[in-house]
Amino acid sequence: MQNIRVNFDRPVGRIKPMHAVNNGPVRDRPDSRENFAAYADAGFPYARTHDAAYGEEYGGDHIVDVHNIFPDFEKDPADPASYDFVMTDKYFRDISDAGTRVFNRLGTKIEHSIKKYGSLPPKDFQKWAVICEHIIRHYTEGWADGLHLDMEYWEIWNEPDGYGGCWGGTMEEFFRFYHIAATHLKAAFPHLKIGGPALAGDMKWAEAFLAQLKAPLDFFSWHIYTTSQEIIRRRAAEVRGLLDRYGFGNTESILNEWNYVKGWKDGFLESLETIISIKGAAFDAACMIAGQHSSIDMMMYYDARPMIWNGLFDYYTLRPKWGYYAFTMFGTLYKLGQAVECTSDGEDLYAAAACDGSGRRGLMIAYYADADNALEKTVRIHGLDGIAEQYLLDQDHLGASVGSICPAETSITMKPNTVLLLLA
Repeated sequence: MQNIRVNFDRPVGRIKPMHAVNNGPVRDRPDSRENFAAYADAGFPYARTHDAAYGEEYGGDHIVDVHNIFPDFEKDPADPASYDFVMTDKYFRDISDAGTRVFNRLGTKIEHSIKKYGSLPPKDFQKWAVICEHIIRHYTEGWADGLHLDMEYWEIWNEPDGYGGCWGGTMEEFFRFYHIAATHLKAAFPHLKIGGPALAGDMKWAEAFLAQLKAPLDFFSWHIYTTSQEIIRRRAAEVRGLLDRYGFGNTESILNEWNYVKGWKDGFLESLETIISIKGAAFDAACMIAGQHSSIDMMMYYDARPMIWNGLFDYYTLRPKWGYYAFTMFGTLYKLGQAVECTSDGEDLYAAAACDGSGRRGLMIAYYADADNALEKTVRIHGLDGIAEQYLLDQDHLGASVGSICPAETSITMKPNTVLLLLA
């Protein structure tokens, strides 16, 4: 018998946006293959735009990346004719029309090819910053027949500490680049959040970056791919510790790329199979719950774009898969709003609870087991009185109601890699 204890009389802050994603919906295709309605129904709070330029469904190499929007670096940044906003305008409108806020990455998609284009350091760091200023004005202030979107987060670059697919310069060059860009953009938009650098995972690089940083850093973004929620929590604590140590106590910690990876060579094909499975959905649910109990301020799943990393929508049909329902379940807690004290004493058993001002209560439980020989668990819930409706996500149920229960009066049997949402 394993126990989950919840106390709805002990608030512990807000339910955080752990169910944000990378990239937006597919809409207005000439065929019937799109997912705009399902994407909108999911209620993703934010969509980060990294690697959108790989998506032909969005506009391919005509969108998002700075060198796509401003294709000729020799031109005048003050001249609207220097920019190509058309495809990115549509993409950002589609995201916003779905009820999701755009979290824009300024920079380039990752480049795996032998020749690099957008991932080379800009020839003039200050001019690049001015170009980005005009991009921001286009999307938030209507400059150059632009939009007036509620876009708060602007991220400078992606994975400059990686193997070279995103930043073709040295570490020191990136430090100087970030300082120039962040200083300029924060001065131009003090009300917006300017940050980065979307760390690939090199914590020594991260410490060197923070130790010398004198520029604004409203949020520090970082990535991790793993099979373990404990590894995510330890990395979150390490990131928070570095931020606090170097004077960035008010800087948000944003994990804006994560997914299930058992190995980049050995175990990689198994990882791709898991991502689109019910086990992958249970992993997703457990990660979001673990993130809620950690120092992370926001998590953004990689990726909602039609690709092999997408466990939310089928690659071919774009219909929702198991992972989609894990996100909608967490979204229910997010809508309730008020997180409350909730603990689990069971290994591989993750739980979070929330309530609203009207007495509505919710408890989400994920039993994620990476081992193939995992057994059923008998779970006893303490603190959720009365009758609750059960919504089950497993191999046979897509988050649908499976009847009501009095959780305080009976135990619940959970199979490995299942997710349960109780609403009272």
